[in-house]
Amino acid sequence: MTEIGIIAVGGYNEMGKNMTGIRIGNDIIVMDMGLQLDRVQIHEDVEIDKMHSMDLIKMGAIPDDTVMNEVSGTVKAIVCTHGHLDHIGAIPKLAHRYKAPIIATPYTSELIKHEISDEQKFDVNNQVISLKIGGRYNLTPDVQVEFIRMQHSIVDSAFAAIHTPEGILLYASDFKLDRTPTLGEPPDFQRLRKLGKEGVKAMITESTNSGHSGKTPSEQIAKDLVRDVLLGTEETKSGVVITTFSSHVARINAIIQAAEEMERIPVLLGRSMERYLSIAEKMKYIKFPENLEIHGSRNAVDKALKRISQDGKRKYLPIITGHQGEPDSILTRIANGETAYKIERGDKVIFSANAIPNPMTLANRYAMETKLKMQGARIYDNVHVSGHASREDHWELLRMISPEQVIPSHGNMTMHSCYVEMAEDAGYIFGDTVHIMRNGEEMIL
Repeated sequence: MTEIGIIAVGGYNEMGKNMTGIRIGNDIIVMDMGLQLDRVQIHEDVEIDKMHSMDLIKMGAIPDDTVMNEVSGTVKAIVCTHGHLDHIGAIPKLAHRYKAPIIATPYTSELIKHEISDEQKFDVNNQVISLKIGGRYNLTPDVQVEFIRMQHSIVDSAFAAIHTPEGILLYASDFKLDRTPTLGEPPDFQRLRKLGKEGVKAMITESTNSGHSGKTPSEQIAKDLVRDVLLGTEETKSGVVITTFSSHVARINAIIQAAEEMERIPVLLGRSMERYLSIAEKMKYIKFPENLEIHGSRNAVDKALKRISQDGKRKYLPIITGHQGEPDSILTRIANGETAYKIERGDKVIFSANAIPNPMTLANRYAMETKLKMQGARIYDNVHVSGHASREDHWELLRMISPEQVIPSHGNMTMHSCYVEMAEDAGYIFGDTVHIMRNGEEMIL
Protein backbone atom coordinates (compact mmCIF):
# COMPACT_ATOMS: atom_id res chain seq x y z
CA MET A 1 0.00 0.00 0.00
CA THR A 2 1.27 3.45 -0.93
CA GLU A 3 0.58 6.05 1.75
CA ILE A 4 -1.36 9.10 0.58
CA GLY A 5 -1.16 12.41 2.43
CA ILE A 6 -2.92 15.72 1.89
CA ILE A 7 -0.92 18.78 2.98
CA ALA A 8 -2.86 22.01 3.60
CA VAL A 9 -0.33 24.76 2.87
CA GLY A 10 -2.53 27.78 2.18
CA GLY A 11 -6.17 28.65 1.52
CA TYR A 12 -7.57 26.52 4.36
CA ASN A 13 -7.78 29.31 6.95
CA GLU A 14 -8.76 31.98 4.42
CA MET A 15 -9.90 32.74 0.90
CA GLY A 16 -6.74 33.22 -1.12
CA LYS A 17 -3.09 32.08 -1.21
CA ASN A 18 -4.20 28.61 -2.26
CA MET A 19 -1.66 25.81 -2.09
CA THR A 20 -2.16 22.11 -1.40
CA GLY A 21 0.32 19.25 -1.42
CA ILE A 22 -0.76 15.76 -2.46
CA ARG A 23 1.76 13.11 -1.38
CA ILE A 24 1.71 9.66 -2.97
CA GLY A 25 4.39 7.70 -1.12
CA ASN A 26 7.46 9.91 -1.63
CA ASP A 27 6.14 11.73 -4.70
CA ILE A 28 4.53 15.09 -4.02
CA ILE A 29 2.34 17.15 -6.35
CA VAL A 30 1.75 20.79 -5.42
CA MET A 31 -1.68 22.06 -6.46
CA ASP A 32 -1.75 25.83 -7.03
CA MET A 33 0.52 28.54 -5.60
CA GLY A 34 -1.50 31.69 -5.02
CA LEU A 35 -1.53 35.16 -3.47
CA GLN A 36 -3.74 36.53 -0.73
CA LEU A 37 -4.97 39.64 -2.50
CA ASP A 38 -5.96 41.79 0.44
CA ARG A 39 -2.90 41.31 2.63
CA VAL A 40 -0.82 43.72 0.59
CA GLN A 41 -2.79 46.01 -1.62
CA ILE A 42 -1.88 43.44 -4.28
CA HIS A 43 -4.68 44.43 -6.47
CA GLU A 44 -4.74 44.17 -10.18
CA ASP A 45 -2.45 47.09 -10.93
CA VAL A 46 -0.01 47.02 -8.00
CA GLU A 47 3.55 45.69 -7.98
CA ILE A 48 5.12 43.25 -5.53
CA ASP A 49 7.72 42.07 -8.03
CA LYS A 50 10.59 43.42 -5.96
CA MET A 51 9.64 41.86 -2.60
CA HIS A 52 11.24 38.86 -0.91
CA SER A 53 9.17 35.72 -0.36
CA MET A 54 9.91 35.55 3.38
CA ASP A 55 8.55 39.09 3.83
CA LEU A 56 5.45 38.17 1.86
CA ILE A 57 4.99 35.02 3.98
CA LYS A 58 5.24 37.15 7.16
CA MET A 59 2.56 39.48 5.77
CA GLY A 60 0.36 36.48 5.07
CA ALA A 61 0.34 37.37 1.37
CA ILE A 62 1.65 34.05 0.06
CA PRO A 63 1.45 30.50 1.44
CA ASP A 64 3.90 29.56 4.19
CA ASP A 65 5.42 26.68 2.27
CA THR A 66 8.10 26.09 4.92
CA VAL A 67 5.73 23.31 6.12
CA MET A 68 6.84 21.41 2.99
CA ASN A 69 10.32 21.03 4.55
CA GLU A 70 8.81 18.72 7.16
CA VAL A 71 7.13 16.47 4.59
CA SER A 72 9.29 13.59 3.41
CA GLY A 73 9.31 13.25 -0.35
CA THR A 74 10.14 15.12 -3.55
CA VAL A 75 7.91 17.57 -5.40
CA LYS A 76 7.40 16.17 -8.90
CA ALA A 77 5.19 18.93 -10.30
CA ILE A 78 3.33 22.15 -9.56
CA VAL A 79 -0.14 21.89 -11.12
CA CYS A 80 -2.34 24.97 -11.64
CA THR A 81 -6.01 24.62 -12.54
CA HIS A 82 -6.71 28.20 -13.70
CA GLY A 83 -5.13 31.62 -14.03
CA HIS A 84 -6.47 33.67 -11.11
CA LEU A 85 -3.79 35.27 -8.93
CA ASP A 86 -5.00 33.50 -5.79
CA HIS A 87 -3.93 30.30 -7.60
CA ILE A 88 -0.84 31.33 -9.60
CA GLY A 89 0.31 34.62 -8.06
CA ALA A 90 2.94 33.13 -5.71
CA ILE A 91 4.71 31.13 -8.44
CA PRO A 92 7.32 33.88 -9.04
CA LYS A 93 8.12 33.87 -5.31
CA LEU A 94 8.07 30.16 -4.46
CA ALA A 95 8.38 27.93 -7.53
CA HIS A 96 12.18 28.20 -7.76
CA ARG A 97 12.44 26.28 -4.46
CA TYR A 98 11.15 23.16 -6.20
CA LYS A 99 12.98 21.37 -9.02
CA ALA A 100 9.71 20.56 -10.72
CA PRO A 101 7.84 21.57 -13.88
CA ILE A 102 4.71 23.74 -13.71
CA ILE A 103 1.78 22.08 -15.48
CA ALA A 104 -1.21 24.23 -16.44
CA THR A 105 -3.89 24.67 -19.09
CA PRO A 106 -2.75 26.69 -22.17
CA TYR A 107 -4.20 30.09 -21.16
CA THR A 108 -3.04 29.61 -17.56
CA SER A 109 0.46 28.70 -18.82
CA GLU A 110 0.72 31.97 -20.74
CA LEU A 111 -0.36 33.97 -17.67
CA ILE A 112 2.20 32.10 -15.52
CA LYS A 113 4.98 32.92 -18.02
CA HIS A 114 4.02 36.61 -17.80
CA GLU A 115 4.02 36.50 -13.99
CA ILE A 116 7.50 34.93 -14.04
CA SER A 117 8.86 37.46 -16.56
CA ASP A 118 7.73 40.34 -14.27
CA GLU A 119 9.56 38.91 -11.25
CA GLN A 120 12.56 41.03 -10.23
CA LYS A 121 13.78 39.28 -7.09
CA PHE A 122 14.11 35.58 -7.94
CA ASP A 123 15.20 33.57 -10.96
CA VAL A 124 12.37 31.21 -11.73
CA ASN A 125 13.57 28.62 -14.24
CA ASN A 126 10.91 25.95 -13.78
CA GLN A 127 9.75 24.55 -17.11
CA VAL A 128 6.12 25.54 -17.86
CA ILE A 129 4.26 22.69 -19.52
CA SER A 130 0.98 23.46 -21.25
CA LEU A 131 -1.51 20.59 -20.97
CA LYS A 132 -4.75 20.86 -22.92
CA ILE A 133 -8.03 20.17 -21.18
CA GLY A 134 -8.86 16.49 -21.52
CA GLY A 135 -5.13 15.72 -21.71
CA ARG A 136 -3.09 13.53 -19.41
CA TYR A 137 0.49 13.86 -18.26
CA ASN A 138 2.65 11.11 -16.73
CA LEU A 139 4.42 12.44 -13.66
CA THR A 140 5.95 9.12 -12.67
CA PRO A 141 5.38 5.60 -14.06
CA ASP A 142 2.53 5.26 -11.50
CA VAL A 143 1.05 8.75 -11.28
CA GLN A 144 -0.83 10.72 -13.95
CA VAL A 145 -2.45 14.15 -13.98
CA GLU A 146 -5.60 14.65 -16.06
CA PHE A 147 -7.34 17.99 -16.70
CA ILE A 148 -11.15 17.88 -16.83
CA ARG A 149 -13.08 20.75 -18.39
CA MET A 150 -14.85 23.03 -15.92
CA GLN A 151 -16.38 26.51 -15.97
CA HIS A 152 -15.32 29.44 -13.77
CA SER A 153 -14.93 33.23 -14.14
CA ILE A 154 -11.77 32.84 -16.25
CA VAL A 155 -11.30 30.87 -19.47
CA ASP A 156 -9.55 27.50 -19.62
CA SER A 157 -10.40 26.34 -16.08
CA ALA A 158 -10.08 22.70 -15.12
CA PHE A 159 -10.40 20.13 -12.37
CA ALA A 160 -7.28 18.01 -11.89
CA ALA A 161 -7.66 14.26 -11.43
CA ILE A 162 -4.54 12.64 -10.00
CA HIS A 163 -4.49 8.96 -10.98
CA THR A 164 -2.51 6.86 -8.47
CA PRO A 165 -2.10 3.12 -7.75
CA GLU A 166 -4.35 3.70 -4.70
CA GLY A 167 -7.15 5.35 -6.67
CA ILE A 168 -8.13 8.78 -7.98
CA LEU A 169 -7.68 12.06 -6.10
CA LEU A 170 -9.81 14.89 -7.49
CA TYR A 171 -8.73 18.50 -7.00
CA ALA A 172 -11.96 20.41 -7.67
CA SER A 173 -11.27 24.01 -6.82
CA ASP A 174 -12.93 27.14 -8.19
CA PHE A 175 -15.82 26.05 -10.34
CA LYS A 176 -19.38 26.66 -11.34
CA LEU A 177 -21.66 24.12 -12.95
CA ASP A 178 -22.55 26.35 -15.89
CA ARG A 179 -24.50 24.55 -18.58
CA THR A 180 -24.83 27.60 -20.84
CA PRO A 181 -21.45 29.36 -20.71
CA THR A 182 -20.88 32.30 -23.07
CA LEU A 183 -17.30 31.21 -23.86
CA GLY A 184 -15.99 27.67 -24.04
CA GLU A 185 -17.97 24.51 -23.45
CA PRO A 186 -20.02 23.33 -20.47
CA PRO A 187 -18.26 21.22 -17.82
CA ASP A 188 -17.43 17.66 -18.86
CA PHE A 189 -20.15 15.99 -16.78
CA GLN A 190 -19.76 12.72 -18.66
CA ARG A 191 -16.10 12.42 -17.61
CA LEU A 192 -16.91 13.43 -14.02
CA ARG A 193 -19.65 10.79 -13.74
CA LYS A 194 -17.24 8.22 -15.15
CA LEU A 195 -14.61 9.17 -12.53
CA GLY A 196 -17.29 8.80 -9.87
CA LYS A 197 -18.01 5.27 -11.12
CA GLU A 198 -14.29 4.38 -11.21
CA GLY A 199 -14.09 5.45 -7.56
CA VAL A 200 -12.57 8.66 -6.20
CA LYS A 201 -10.56 8.16 -3.03
CA ALA A 202 -10.63 11.82 -2.00
CA MET A 203 -11.94 15.11 -3.35
CA ILE A 204 -10.48 18.47 -2.36
CA THR A 205 -12.97 21.18 -3.32
CA GLU A 206 -13.59 24.88 -2.76
CA SER A 207 -16.06 25.94 -0.04
CA THR A 208 -16.25 29.66 -0.94
CA ASN A 209 -20.00 30.02 -1.63
CA SER A 210 -21.14 26.76 -0.03
CA GLY A 211 -23.17 28.90 2.39
CA HIS A 212 -25.13 30.56 -0.43
CA SER A 213 -28.44 28.80 -0.98
CA GLY A 214 -29.58 27.50 -4.34
CA LYS A 215 -27.63 27.36 -7.58
CA THR A 216 -25.21 29.93 -9.05
CA PRO A 217 -26.80 31.35 -12.23
CA SER A 218 -25.07 30.83 -15.58
CA GLU A 219 -22.72 33.40 -17.12
CA GLN A 220 -25.43 33.72 -19.81
CA ILE A 221 -27.54 35.46 -17.13
CA ALA A 222 -24.68 37.88 -16.42
CA LYS A 223 -24.34 38.56 -20.14
CA ASP A 224 -28.06 39.44 -20.28
CA LEU A 225 -27.78 41.63 -17.15
CA VAL A 226 -24.83 43.54 -18.61
CA ARG A 227 -26.56 44.03 -21.95
CA ASP A 228 -29.81 45.09 -20.26
CA VAL A 229 -28.06 47.70 -18.12
CA LEU A 230 -25.83 49.05 -20.89
CA LEU A 231 -28.57 49.30 -23.51
CA GLY A 232 -30.82 50.84 -20.84
CA THR A 233 -28.38 53.76 -20.47
CA GLU A 234 -28.80 54.96 -24.03
CA GLU A 235 -31.64 57.48 -23.73
CA THR A 236 -29.29 59.99 -22.12
CA LYS A 237 -26.27 61.56 -23.75
CA SER A 238 -24.05 60.93 -20.75
CA GLY A 239 -20.77 59.18 -20.22
CA VAL A 240 -20.89 55.49 -19.29
CA VAL A 241 -17.95 53.59 -17.77
CA ILE A 242 -17.98 49.95 -16.72
CA THR A 243 -15.59 48.05 -14.47
CA THR A 244 -15.15 44.30 -14.04
CA PHE A 245 -12.49 41.67 -13.28
CA SER A 246 -9.80 42.01 -15.95
CA SER A 247 -9.38 38.23 -15.95
CA HIS A 248 -13.07 37.64 -16.71
CA VAL A 249 -12.69 37.24 -20.48
CA ALA A 250 -16.26 36.03 -21.05
CA ARG A 251 -17.74 39.03 -19.21
CA ILE A 252 -15.55 41.53 -21.03
CA ASN A 253 -16.49 39.86 -24.31
CA ALA A 254 -20.18 40.41 -23.43
CA ILE A 255 -19.47 44.08 -22.63
CA ILE A 256 -17.63 44.54 -25.97
CA GLN A 257 -20.64 43.05 -27.80
CA ALA A 258 -23.03 45.38 -25.96
CA ALA A 259 -20.82 48.37 -26.86
CA GLU A 260 -21.33 47.46 -30.50
CA GLU A 261 -25.12 47.49 -30.06
CA MET A 262 -24.83 50.87 -28.28
CA GLU A 263 -22.75 52.14 -31.20
CA ARG A 264 -19.96 53.06 -28.83
CA ILE A 265 -16.27 52.27 -29.25
CA PRO A 266 -15.08 49.82 -26.57
CA VAL A 267 -11.86 51.02 -24.89
CA LEU A 268 -10.05 48.59 -22.55
CA LEU A 269 -7.97 50.48 -20.01
CA GLY A 270 -5.46 49.20 -17.46
CA ARG A 271 -2.33 47.08 -17.34
CA SER A 272 -4.14 43.95 -16.22
CA MET A 273 -6.89 44.48 -18.85
CA GLU A 274 -4.21 44.66 -21.51
CA ARG A 275 -2.49 41.52 -20.23
CA TYR A 276 -5.48 39.19 -19.82
CA LEU A 277 -7.30 40.29 -22.97
CA SER A 278 -4.33 40.50 -25.33
CA ILE A 279 -3.36 36.93 -24.44
CA ALA A 280 -6.98 35.77 -24.81
CA GLU A 281 -7.21 37.36 -28.24
CA LYS A 282 -3.83 36.03 -29.35
CA MET A 283 -4.90 32.53 -28.32
CA LYS A 284 -8.22 33.00 -30.16
CA TYR A 285 -10.54 32.70 -27.14
CA ILE A 286 -12.19 35.92 -28.32
CA LYS A 287 -12.16 38.13 -31.40
CA PHE A 288 -11.87 41.90 -31.04
CA PRO A 289 -14.01 44.19 -33.21
CA GLU A 290 -11.91 46.42 -35.48
CA ASN A 291 -12.69 49.63 -33.58
CA LEU A 292 -11.64 48.29 -30.15
CA GLU A 293 -8.85 50.14 -28.35
CA ILE A 294 -6.62 48.75 -25.62
CA HIS A 295 -4.25 50.83 -23.47
CA GLY A 296 -2.14 49.45 -20.63
CA SER A 297 0.53 51.89 -19.45
CA ARG A 298 -0.50 54.83 -17.27
CA ASN A 299 0.65 57.30 -19.90
CA ALA A 300 -1.39 55.64 -22.68
CA VAL A 301 -4.43 55.38 -20.37
CA ASP A 302 -4.29 59.08 -19.45
CA LYS A 303 -3.95 60.09 -23.10
CA ALA A 304 -6.93 57.93 -24.06
CA LEU A 305 -9.09 59.37 -21.25
CA LYS A 306 -8.19 62.90 -22.34
CA ARG A 307 -9.10 62.14 -25.95
CA ILE A 308 -12.42 60.51 -24.89
CA SER A 309 -13.33 63.65 -22.92
CA GLN A 310 -12.50 65.96 -25.81
CA ASP A 311 -14.09 63.76 -28.50
CA GLY A 312 -17.33 63.29 -26.58
CA LYS A 313 -17.95 60.70 -23.87
CA ARG A 314 -21.00 59.29 -25.59
CA LYS A 315 -18.94 57.86 -28.46
CA TYR A 316 -17.03 55.53 -26.16
CA LEU A 317 -17.48 52.79 -23.59
CA PRO A 318 -14.40 52.70 -21.32
CA ILE A 319 -13.97 49.23 -19.72
CA ILE A 320 -11.67 49.83 -16.77
CA THR A 321 -9.99 48.43 -13.65
CA GLY A 322 -11.04 49.48 -10.16
CA HIS A 323 -14.24 47.66 -9.15
CA GLN A 324 -12.86 47.04 -5.65
CA GLY A 325 -11.76 50.66 -5.19
CA GLU A 326 -8.10 49.61 -5.42
CA PRO A 327 -5.77 52.56 -4.82
CA ASP A 328 -4.11 53.49 -8.11
CA SER A 329 -6.69 51.71 -10.27
CA ILE A 330 -8.25 53.75 -13.07
CA LEU A 331 -11.71 54.15 -11.52
CA THR A 332 -10.20 55.33 -8.23
CA ARG A 333 -8.07 57.86 -10.12
CA ILE A 334 -11.15 59.08 -12.01
CA ALA A 335 -13.04 59.40 -8.69
CA ASN A 336 -10.10 61.35 -7.22
CA GLY A 337 -10.11 63.75 -10.18
CA GLU A 338 -6.62 62.64 -11.25
CA THR A 339 -7.47 62.12 -14.93
CA ALA A 340 -8.85 64.27 -17.74
CA TYR A 341 -12.08 62.20 -17.64
CA LYS A 342 -14.31 64.15 -15.25
CA ILE A 343 -17.51 62.66 -13.86
CA GLU A 344 -20.48 64.96 -14.53
CA ARG A 345 -24.04 64.83 -13.24
CA GLY A 346 -25.80 61.85 -14.80
CA ASP A 347 -22.68 59.96 -15.91
CA LYS A 348 -23.12 56.27 -15.25
CA VAL A 349 -20.70 53.94 -13.47
CA ILE A 350 -21.48 50.24 -13.78
CA PHE A 351 -19.94 47.64 -11.47
CA SER A 352 -20.01 44.24 -13.17
CA ALA A 353 -18.47 42.65 -10.09
CA ASN A 354 -19.35 42.01 -6.47
CA ALA A 355 -17.46 43.76 -3.69
CA ILE A 356 -15.08 41.26 -2.11
CA PRO A 357 -16.31 41.08 1.48
CA ASN A 358 -13.23 42.02 3.49
CA PRO A 359 -13.02 45.22 5.53
CA MET A 360 -10.21 46.85 3.56
CA THR A 361 -11.88 46.33 0.19
CA LEU A 362 -15.27 47.43 1.48
CA ALA A 363 -13.72 50.61 2.89
CA ASN A 364 -11.92 51.41 -0.39
CA ARG A 365 -15.03 50.72 -2.42
CA TYR A 366 -17.23 52.81 -0.09
CA ALA A 367 -14.83 55.77 -0.30
CA MET A 368 -14.65 55.58 -4.08
CA GLU A 369 -18.42 55.25 -4.58
CA THR A 370 -19.05 58.20 -2.26
CA LYS A 371 -16.65 60.40 -4.25
CA LEU A 372 -18.28 59.35 -7.53
CA LYS A 373 -21.77 60.11 -6.16
CA MET A 374 -20.65 63.52 -4.91
CA GLN A 375 -19.66 64.32 -8.50
CA GLY A 376 -23.12 63.31 -9.71
CA ALA A 377 -22.48 59.74 -10.92
CA ARG A 378 -25.34 57.26 -11.15
CA ILE A 379 -24.16 53.92 -9.74
CA TYR A 380 -25.29 50.54 -11.07
CA ASP A 381 -24.18 47.97 -8.56
CA ASN A 382 -23.54 44.24 -8.71
CA VAL A 383 -24.41 43.70 -12.41
CA HIS A 384 -22.78 40.36 -11.85
CA VAL A 385 -23.07 36.62 -11.40
CA SER A 386 -20.53 34.73 -9.31
CA GLY A 387 -17.95 32.34 -10.72
CA HIS A 388 -18.25 30.11 -7.65
CA ALA A 389 -20.63 27.24 -7.03
CA SER A 390 -23.46 27.69 -4.50
CA ARG A 391 -24.77 25.08 -2.07
CA GLU A 392 -26.88 23.05 -4.50
CA ASP A 393 -24.07 22.95 -7.07
CA HIS A 394 -21.80 21.53 -4.35
CA TRP A 395 -24.47 18.97 -3.49
CA GLU A 396 -24.73 17.98 -7.15
CA LEU A 397 -20.95 17.58 -7.58
CA LEU A 398 -20.65 15.60 -4.36
CA ARG A 399 -23.39 13.19 -5.45
CA MET A 400 -21.89 12.90 -8.94
CA ILE A 401 -18.37 12.06 -7.69
CA SER A 402 -19.27 10.25 -4.42
CA PRO A 403 -15.69 10.43 -3.11
CA GLU A 404 -14.74 8.25 -0.14
CA GLN A 405 -13.32 11.34 1.61
CA VAL A 406 -14.00 15.03 1.02
CA ILE A 407 -11.96 18.03 2.19
CA PRO A 408 -13.20 21.61 1.70
CA SER A 409 -10.47 24.15 0.81
CA HIS A 410 -10.37 27.72 -0.58
CA GLY A 411 -12.24 29.27 2.32
CA ASN A 412 -12.35 30.25 5.97
CA MET A 413 -13.82 28.26 8.85
CA THR A 414 -17.33 29.62 8.25
CA MET A 415 -17.27 28.51 4.61
CA HIS A 416 -15.84 25.09 5.50
CA SER A 417 -18.54 24.63 8.17
CA CYS A 418 -21.27 25.36 5.62
CA TYR A 419 -19.70 22.78 3.32
CA VAL A 420 -19.55 20.19 6.10
CA GLU A 421 -23.27 20.69 6.90
CA MET A 422 -24.14 20.19 3.23
CA ALA A 423 -21.92 17.08 3.07
CA GLU A 424 -23.57 15.70 6.21
CA ASP A 425 -26.92 16.03 4.43
CA ALA A 426 -25.40 13.89 1.69
CA GLY A 427 -24.46 11.18 4.19
CA TYR A 428 -20.86 12.15 5.05
CA ILE A 429 -19.68 12.07 8.67
CA PHE A 430 -17.63 14.92 10.10
CA GLY A 431 -14.20 13.73 11.22
CA ASP A 432 -14.67 10.41 9.47
CA THR A 433 -15.43 11.06 5.78
CA VAL A 434 -15.55 14.89 5.62
CA HIS A 435 -12.69 16.84 7.18
CA ILE A 436 -11.76 20.41 8.04
CA MET A 437 -8.04 21.09 7.67
CA ARG A 438 -5.99 24.11 8.74
CA ASN A 439 -2.90 25.57 7.08
CA GLY A 440 0.22 23.62 8.02
CA GLU A 441 -1.44 20.24 8.63
CA GLU A 442 -0.94 16.96 6.82
CA MET A 443 -3.70 14.36 6.80
CA ILE A 444 -2.92 10.74 5.98
CA LEU A 445 -5.77 9.11 4.10
